[in-house]
Amino acid sequence: MTIHKEGFRTILISALIFLVINLVSFWFLSERYPYLSAFIFVASLGLFLFLVSFFRVPTRDLVTGENFVVAPADGKVVVIEEAIDEEYFKEKRLQISIFMSPANVHQNRCPVSGEVVYNQYHKGKYLVAWNPKSSTENERHSVVIKNTKAEVLVKQIAGALAKRIVNYLKVGQKVEQTEEMGFIKFGSRVDVLLPIGTKVEVKLNQAVRGGITVIASL
Repeated sequence: MTIHKEGFRTILISALIFLVINLVSFWFLSERYPYLSAFIFVASLGLFLFLVSFFRVPTRDLVTGENFVVAPADGKVVVIEEAIDEEYFKEKRLQISIFMSPANVHQNRCPVSGEVVYNQYHKGKYLVAWNPKSSTENERHSVVIKNTKAEVLVKQIAGALAKRIVNYLKVGQKVEQTEEMGFIKFGSRVDVLLPIGTKVEVKLNQAVRGGITVIASL
């Protein structure tokens, strides 16, 4: 397991805050209120370790396949439905949405191989990620990857806590399935829009892992 580069600055700042809080606690509280000082240490250490775990990138045996659409993120499947895409396709598509809680790994991966033919950032609201309107009203970053099988649109969507979406792809770039496409800080979701008729390989509320779980077959 490694720590994602997007977390280096945040973890460093948090470590300094942790150190200052506990130095002050030890200096002023340890003699008169030892239990309070101990509580502050344990609570602040727990929060710091949680923050470190949020930016973790676990070592995985990734799954690839020409006909596979692999989960772009860790989380739970919250939507499997047909929906009209007003942004790029301008027609009905099959939508599979994955909700990421703050406890999930937040690295995002390319669900298919191909060429990036569309890449667009959208400012927006910060509705809770499971709200259906979050797909079209929240801050989001949309990418379309095209190959010989299909065009697949992937939306990184900010949630109520997520305030920063990172996307590393560019139009014209050739990408490989399971290659890193970006990162979203804290709770959020990822939508995958597929051609109508695509075979769905997951169920609602199923837990999936990015780069491993096959969510559909083209």
